[in-house]
Amino acid sequence: MSGAVDQLGQNQLVGFVLVLARVGPLFMLAPPFSSKMIPVRARAIVAVAFAIGLTPVALQGQSVPGDAIQVAGLALKELIVGLGFAFALACLFAAFATAGSILDTTIGFSFGSLIDPITDIQSGQMVQVYSMVAVAVFIAIGGDAWVIQGLARSYEIVPLPAVPSLTALTAGAMAAFAGILVSALEVAAPVLLALILTDVSFGVVSRVVPQLNVFAVGFPLKIVVGLLVVGVSLPFVGGWLSDQLQLSVEAGLGSLRLG
Repeated sequence: MSGAVDQLGQNQLVGFVLVLARVGPLFMLAPPFSSKMIPVRARAIVAVAFAIGLTPVALQGQSVPGDAIQVAGLALKELIVGLGFAFALACLFAAFATAGSILDTTIGFSFGSLIDPITDIQSGQMVQVYSMVAVAVFIAIGGDAWVIQGLARSYEIVPLPAVPSLTALTAGAMAAFAGILVSALEVAAPVLLALILTDVSFGVVSRVVPQLNVFAVGFPLKIVVGLLVVGVSLPFVGGWLSDQLQLSVEAGLGSLRLG
């Protein structure tokens, strides 16, 4: 009886370590879980809490080995699976940052830049605006629950003892990375269109009235037009993020296949 209890306790402990290896990349790679605004200790505590909650799901009907070498191999596999899932979510938030970067350059805000609190790197004002909006919408729509549910479903696709297909993981990562620019253009499209029309209008004015200093007049007006259209389009961007978050979770799960 004592041996059975010890075996059960060992199975739970090994399962927890393996689950933590799959959950961990989410807090290293994917905003807002990986946000630099959250202390490392707090992220570690939340990751452990997630792992404790997901361990019974991962161990349901599964048996994990007790050999240290086999456990180390499974932990490495779990880390790769977690990276594949987290990368899809990271690419979604990277699209928002890219959209903000495009608008910073187009509007002219890139002449001065600040430190983005989400990624802790140097960025323009619109990058920060879109990054913070993405995080706010993510929290408002319960995105954390979707991600946790996605992680729980990942154990149905790739159980703890199973090995995923590296080809599928690589293909999924490449598809997610390739979609960053397309998604960024979708987010920034209304503002870009408005700014292009503004530039065209000033081009026509400069031809009709060459004495007018178009640069002096156009620069502040482009800022006004850009900020106005950004404010009008942000509610629609929130709806777009809600749809894309579900697609990103599905894409992350779609890249997980048994080898």
